[in-house]
Amino acid sequence: MVLPAHLTSFCLLIVFFFAILGLLILPAAHASPASKKLKPTDPYAIIFGTVWGPDNRAVYGITVKIRRVPDKKPKWQVSSDHSGEFAQRVPAGAADYVVWADLKGVKTTYGYALHLAEEVPVHVEYDERVDIGLHLVRETK
Repeated sequence: MVLPAHLTSFCLLIVFFFAILGLLILPAAHASPASKKLKPTDPYAIIFGTVWGPDNRAVYGITVKIRRVPDKKPKWQVSSDHSGEFAQRVPAGAADYVVWADLKGVKTTYGYALHLAEEVPVHVEYDERVDIGLHLVRETK
């Protein structure tokens, strides 16, 4: 039995379509970028901190960024709560981190700009909690 030419072309087009679709979908199915994320069952450490203002009071709504020492860009970003506190889960194990506050556009109620006194280095050994403080100072006009 011989198929007409237009049906043969159509069958080849369908086969070609599924072959291309398979090439696009299968590599994405085998790659698992989600495996690098911290799962709820994985062991973890906690970096816990408080953001302190120039008047030694806790500061709400400050963006805190955390990166590993060899990295250049932050991997985590959290905000301080109404008590000035923040917490971020990081993978358990020996690692060094740098924590800082992103203060772009942040000013006191009197219009003074704020800046971070210094970035805070953090060392994590195991599945532990590390407490830190970020101290903000004001710039004089």
